[in-house]
Amino acid sequence: MSRTFLQNPLALGLSGLAALVLLGMSVSVVPETKQVIISSYGQVMRVRNAYDPKQQFGNTGAGLVWRIPLVEQVQFVDKRVLSVEMERQEVLSTDQLRLQVDAFARFRVTQPALMYRTIRTEDRLREQLRTILGSSLRNELGRRSFATMLSPERGEVMENVQKSLNREARKYGAEIIDVRIKRADLPDGAPLKSAFQRMRSARQQEAIAIDAEGQKEAQIIRANAEAEAARIYAASYGKDPEFYDFYRGMQSYRRTFVQEGQDGAGKTTFVLSPNNDYLRKFREGR
Repeated sequence: MSRTFLQNPLALGLSGLAALVLLGMSVSVVPETKQVIISSYGQVMRVRNAYDPKQQFGNTGAGLVWRIPLVEQVQFVDKRVLSVEMERQEVLSTDQLRLQVDAFARFRVTQPALMYRTIRTEDRLREQLRTILGSSLRNELGRRSFATMLSPERGEVMENVQKSLNREARKYGAEIIDVRIKRADLPDGAPLKSAFQRMRSARQQEAIAIDAEGQKEAQIIRANAEAEAARIYAASYGKDPEFYDFYRGMQSYRRTFVQEGQDGAGKTTFVLSPNNDYLRKFREGR
């Protein structure tokens, strides 16, 4: 019978095909970029090419992996950094502004066995992280003003969101690499115009307060300068009254006749009597 079997091409072909199918069900190729979970009836049996931060590319557990057909199942999990996009969320800030926020997070599956036991698949993990990201953003931005999104404090906000998201992601065998806000806009229409008007009014009030404070400081400085000048004049008058009187007279002539800072300086004409008391300094110099 064995000789008959060997002489039957159809039987040989079917046997070879069955062997190839059995071999294909027993062997899987693991790429460098994938982690492989081998499970049996819902229990993790082993993990191949698991993520290791100290592992160098090309020196991993990639290659062929064997399993028992129909008893053990193979599930591939990405080893690279993945991203999850959050659907646009509406967040109410502390200054009662409704913000439309778009954000994304980058993550990596670092414990594939834990991920399999808790949430099973990579797609379900992505959906879970998307939900947690939206919740973390609402909680964090709800404690901030809209101006925070335009200031250096935005980095602190992102850091807090990342820490909060990472605490939850570790429960599913994942690690959050980064969190970023793509856009944080006010809703179009009346809310946007109203927000801009409130911001404009606030800036105008701030400008008025700064200007008033500046004028106050200027008056104080001017008063102090005038008091210091009066003190210096008084001290100089006490030391040499005649020189002080002469100096003040020369300053008066300069302001009257030269008129500095005007076009045609020095061309002003005055008609005065030679005996006028205002010109006594010129008579004294003869």
